[in-house]
Amino acid sequence: MSRTGTVAVYFVASPLQYLAARRIAETFEAGARQVLVWYKRGFEAAIEADRWDASSYMAWPRIEPLPGVFGRHRRLRANIRLVAGLAGPCERLVLHSAVFDTEAINYFVHALPLACGAHETHARILPDGLISIRRYPLSLHRRVLQCARKLRRLFAPELNYRCFGGDRIGSDAPFCDRVYVLPGLPHEYPADKVCALPPLVEAVQEAAADPRARRALVIGQPLTGFRLMSGAEVAAVTARIRRWLDGEGIAQVDYKAHPKDPARELCHPDYRLIDDVATLESHMAHTRYDAVVGVRSSSLLLARQIYPKPVRVIAFGWESLRFKSEREREDMRRAFASCGVEFA
Repeated sequence: MSRTGTVAVYFVASPLQYLAARRIAETFEAGARQVLVWYKRGFEAAIEADRWDASSYMAWPRIEPLPGVFGRHRRLRANIRLVAGLAGPCERLVLHSAVFDTEAINYFVHALPLACGAHETHARILPDGLISIRRYPLSLHRRVLQCARKLRRLFAPELNYRCFGGDRIGSDAPFCDRVYVLPGLPHEYPADKVCALPPLVEAVQEAAADPRARRALVIGQPLTGFRLMSGAEVAAVTARIRRWLDGEGIAQVDYKAHPKDPARELCHPDYRLIDDVATLESHMAHTRYDAVVGVRSSSLLLARQIYPKPVRVIAFGWESLRFKSEREREDMRRAFASCGVEFA
């Protein structure tokens, strides 16, 4: 079989990761064979298959093991064969993932180069929204678990887990040579590894000159479901957003619910639901708005990067939000502020 030069593989599970992978493929890995692997059910609608040389869904071993004895172990091996088939023989592999401290992804660092005959391998980290603004040190328990995962090589030599310390996502790992970050978003990664991405989508049209055509987007999220606010606090913020929109003279309001928010928190009866779109990020990239509002959704950060400065991006209700710690609150506030998101 003929051997290609470089193959870039992207493991994604969210619209943001997908857009980042697409931009990396277009800029930093242009000329390579581009392979997309998604591991979240229902994500197919967001995939533009014609942008990739090969693409496929990959089952998560813990969630979808193969039937029978050692189903999780056999799923791991089947996934390696799947991705190796998509990549094909190559000289150089570049693996992209938002995190490498998980057996579903980590085993590829050792196994995929063997399967593809690659002589050079790099592992690089995709941005993952607000998760990417902080470091998450590996606990002793997780370090021990890493070592335990190496035992699989006794039964399958290709399943040799690559242990590492420091940050859980792998930014300190010796096999990781680059960490992609969103422009303007603060982070705590090693400066010599950081690479800021260009805008993830093309700029949209400027805001409407006709006041009667002014539009806004309200971004929902599961606030009570994630215990970030009480029901009464959510109702108060919902009413406050509605009053602000009225005060701005914005009558056309779209509402995008979060996939894990069946109650459609923050939604007002006269908002227009846009649940039929594949991804919120893609929708914003092709739709003009004069304001984008929400509470603490990471999509507000992306909205600020997509839309020109005259479009206001505002986070409401932070005085009522619950955080795991005061440091988390300050880190998130700093991230939103540094990207130009307003607080109300």
